[in-house]
Amino acid sequence: MTTLVVFVEHSGGNARRGSLEALGAAHAAGCDCIAVLAGADAAQAAQTLGGSGATKAVVLTGPAEHSADAVASAIAEVVGAQGADGFLAASTHHGQDLAARVAAHLDSVLFSDCTGLTSEGDSLSVQRSWLAGKAIAQLTSTAPAFCCTTRLNVFEVCEGEGSVEVSEHAISAEPKTRVVSIEAKGDSKLDVKEAPVVVSGGRGMKEAEHFSLIEDLAAAFGNAAVGASRAVVDTGWRPHSEQVGQTGKVVAPQLYVAVGISGAIQHLAGMRTSGTIVAINKDAEAPIFKVADYGIVGDALEIVPALAEAVRAVKAEG
Repeated sequence: MTTLVVFVEHSGGNARRGSLEALGAAHAAGCDCIAVLAGADAAQAAQTLGGSGATKAVVLTGPAEHSADAVASAIAEVVGAQGADGFLAASTHHGQDLAARVAAHLDSVLFSDCTGLTSEGDSLSVQRSWLAGKAIAQLTSTAPAFCCTTRLNVFEVCEGEGSVEVSEHAISAEPKTRVVSIEAKGDSKLDVKEAPVVVSGGRGMKEAEHFSLIEDLAAAFGNAAVGASRAVVDTGWRPHSEQVGQTGKVVAPQLYVAVGISGAIQHLAGMRTSGTIVAINKDAEAPIFKVADYGIVGDALEIVPALAEAVRAVKAEG
């Protein structure tokens, strides 16, 4: 059986959903999963992974547990010590940072933001978007170890009972960088990459003030993040952290609502793998309708408030 070491991010003693999805991807592919964790409360989070697809968990210890370069070196050591065939992480900022470093330590190539993982015998392969989402490529590697990151909101989380064997591995590398403090964000807004619902606005919103309608619709869902097209971000209406697209963030929520977005190929590359796509645009010939599951032709400034009210009414009914 193929064995993968999976980096698990956590907060408050609980694994983050993106990492649980990465474990689920490896488990669904028939791989033996070894979770590796670092940082405060790592041991506590490791104890919760028994039903999430992991059979073992390795907690990295030492004063360099918040240093990306030192942690990456330790993870590469764990891959070797466990005789694993590769390394896997969620495609978060932290996961991408670590995965590139781990791949370098393992003399491997990194496949990033993958939407599929399969295992046949001793061979692993991944699926990922290619050519700005125009094609889906299936890729494999002849490198000594297989390394990839998984796109958020694409893979299922394992839900079951089980226990996990927990051990420790000391970080031996001297850190080149060191985190001196960690501060929480000033707000509790969901990140577009992690939210199950994303409501994005484009130039069809006409002016920055009208984005309050987008925020209201997102608030009505209760579990939605606000996104934006590149044109909107370039104009200064919304921050770059909300930009969805080839030069922004690639998202795959369960539901993506595109409001006043025409559907340029750069934007489609960032959201076309979403579960359900709803497009609202006054131009019936807008390219966004070609990828949408549901489309509404009309004035977004009239449709969005009515849609928000309908969502609130449905949620009030339970």
